[in-house]
Amino acid sequence: MLKIFNTLSKSKEIFSPINKKQVKIYVCGITPYKMCHIGHGRTFIIFDIIIRYLKFLGYNVQYIRNITDINDKIIQIAHKRDININDITKKIIKEISKDFYNLNILPPNVEPKVTDHINDIISMIKTLLDNKNAYIAKNGDIMFSIKKYLNYGILSKQKIDFLQLGKRIKNISFKKNCKDFILWKLVNKKTIGWISPWGYGRPGWHIECSAISNKYLGNFFDIHGGGSDLIFPHHENEIAQSYCANKSFSVNYWVHTGLININNKKMSKSLDNTIKLRNLLTKYNKEIIRYFFTATHYRSPIVYSENKLKQAQLAIQKLYTSMSYWNNNYLNTTIQNNFFSLEKKFYEAMDDDFNTPKAYNILFKISHNINIAYHQKKYLIVNHLILKLKKLGNIIGILYFNPKNYFKDYGKFYNQYNELEIDKLIKKRNIARKNKLWYEADLIRNILNNKNIILEDRKNGTIWKRKN
Repeated sequence: MLKIFNTLSKSKEIFSPINKKQVKIYVCGITPYKMCHIGHGRTFIIFDIIIRYLKFLGYNVQYIRNITDINDKIIQIAHKRDININDITKKIIKEISKDFYNLNILPPNVEPKVTDHINDIISMIKTLLDNKNAYIAKNGDIMFSIKKYLNYGILSKQKIDFLQLGKRIKNISFKKNCKDFILWKLVNKKTIGWISPWGYGRPGWHIECSAISNKYLGNFFDIHGGGSDLIFPHHENEIAQSYCANKSFSVNYWVHTGLININNKKMSKSLDNTIKLRNLLTKYNKEIIRYFFTATHYRSPIVYSENKLKQAQLAIQKLYTSMSYWNNNYLNTTIQNNFFSLEKKFYEAMDDDFNTPKAYNILFKISHNINIAYHQKKYLIVNHLILKLKKLGNIIGILYFNPKNYFKDYGKFYNQYNELEIDKLIKKRNIARKNKLWYEADLIRNILNNKNIILEDRKNGTIWKRKN
């Protein structure tokens, strides 16, 4: 029975979707003014795993992830470079999509852009004004009045009178309450904007997600997610807007991911201490990166370090080493065994708020059993367990490679012999061994070893892999 930690209740709750056969989920997406950093990577990989597991459980998942393709930072970059704003966003969206694809992140069902939903945003702001939950400020901007929503602070567990003002809040003199937030901002007609009933302008940050989620999922849906830095003010404001606009609003489960720390500081673009996903992908295999992001429970913060990435590399290699013991001479996998308990424990781990660290622990236990069975020459059991290992690994987005190809894939990350050169040397060594030329065979092994290539002679041939 799946349980999910709900940020709203601060507790794990049994998952019960609104529609028994469908799960509706909304995740706050990218702002394409810079390439995504590893913090984005962790969040979207975690939700990728959540979605994969929900699909595995048999749900039809409707996944919406927006794109904030208009904000002050994007406009500033466009003005500075004297180029069209669309030229910036289209290029970055395309490149970010490549990174997500290379990380094996499943695309959402719909990825709506804010600029395509201005009319929906204007319509929601009109409703908020009609309902007296918003007002026209002295400078002409449209503001949301947080005191008109009595439950404001319900998600972040803050009381209105004690709210901490964020750094983004500026020019408060024109507001009725310094803590009110903007829905529509009037701008100079020389910059990008849209015509509205209140003048030429563009939407505030928070209103976009309320309007888009309402359009695609309605005002009742199952899961709303994002990084924990979005709890306040972004998601808090979404709740207030959406409830007031619809007279009712409910998300059953608010799910938030932990942040990444670098040198004891939260990683963020504002602190200029980010590490781009693109750079990480040039150094590590996508499954190593995925493991690194999820070896810690998704709600906990993680500390970025090269050492931890190396540990992730060894962990994934260990699983693939076990998978490489597959023997084509033993293809009957309908054996009776006592290993179902491990598979059951894997599901129990995932049912416990998507506990990937526990799930990985089960994968390593299966790997250990494969190694034991292999050395005991129980090849039927070996093959059976490898299929189990691959099946469970695929659920969380790993172990998609053929083991032989996986080990050879390291070649693009290291300045060493390429695959063709290695295979030629192995063939020469096999000829030497066949002719009992042990000195020559050992010499080739040592040459490869000095290039960080490890050989392993097996009954069905020689395999190779790279040292870490």
